[in-house]
Amino acid sequence: MNLPAIADPEVTIIVAPRERFSYTRESLESIYENTEYPFKLIYVDGNSPSDIRRYLEEQAREKKFQLIRTDYYLSPNHARNIGLGQVNSKYVVFLDNDVIVTPGWLKALVNCAEETKATVVSPLICQNLPLHSEVHCAGGESGVKVEIKGNITRRKIIEKIYKQGRMVEDILSQLQRQKTGLAEFHCMIVRTEIFQQIGVLDEKLMNTKEHVDLCMLVSEAGGEIYLEPESLITYVPGLPLKWSDLHFYMLRWSDAWELSSLKHLRDKWNLSEDEYFQKKYDTLGRRRRDTIIAPLIKSLFGRRFYRAESLLMKLDRILNRYLSDRYAQKHLQNLQNKVSSQPVKSAIAAY
Repeated sequence: MNLPAIADPEVTIIVAPRERFSYTRESLESIYENTEYPFKLIYVDGNSPSDIRRYLEEQAREKKFQLIRTDYYLSPNHARNIGLGQVNSKYVVFLDNDVIVTPGWLKALVNCAEETKATVVSPLICQNLPLHSEVHCAGGESGVKVEIKGNITRRKIIEKIYKQGRMVEDILSQLQRQKTGLAEFHCMIVRTEIFQQIGVLDEKLMNTKEHVDLCMLVSEAGGEIYLEPESLITYVPGLPLKWSDLHFYMLRWSDAWELSSLKHLRDKWNLSEDEYFQKKYDTLGRRRRDTIIAPLIKSLFGRRFYRAESLLMKLDRILNRYLSDRYAQKHLQNLQNKVSSQPVKSAIAAY
């Protein structure tokens, strides 16, 4: 779809890498085919493979969107902040690079934000293939629950996702625009002015719970979050992964990034070290096991072979520590005091 050029659209879409690059073409094409509402696009490319880099460069020239590339992998919030620093529109849409949108998705989000004055609006988010059939998130809850028993006070995180795993055709007629407590970074629209109150996205949350953190900050600042089911999108997890995606995927879901993120979340919100965190610690490496190791074992033996799986998991942890340590030495130390400590571009204040 070729949209008419508008000097200052009120929506900027920031596309950021989630966990792989191999769905880039399908995702980008869906944006331009299914978005009739005027927008500016900022595409943040963190060290994609050479074929994806060339494709994005060609598309940026053809479609005239802003392409920002780094020669190192980016955590999601770091990538989003890079794009956010270029935003001067009323709204910003955060969109992962493995998302397929449907016709009218953006207009429905803007209409909801305008009519409700919501700070954040989430579409109905689906997951997996076939597209737009299985619900991932239809709103939810986030926050901190305080429990007092005698002299013991516990602060527990609240994170609840509604309707996950249900089929869209079974529940769509039951859904309506409504206030909710949770939106996900797969896709959300946000009033840009909120970042003047809460600051930029927290880059110390490197791979988990960054959406929960944002929703809690928005609620603390007096903002409201809405679900708009007339907007429908699907994120498509990568299975099987392409070889060129492995390095980024292993870093993105590394034990080091997840442990660091959980520790920061706990300390930031003064949370108790409870069963929620213990469960997270016990399942470290789950994504790598399910997406890389288990399919490899099945291809070799035709079934799950748990002894071989256990051995490969041990090797995986060694390799994973090496990748994380090498990345930290090359990049993280130099980045600590950059984007996350900078204020959002002053032009945002106009909104």
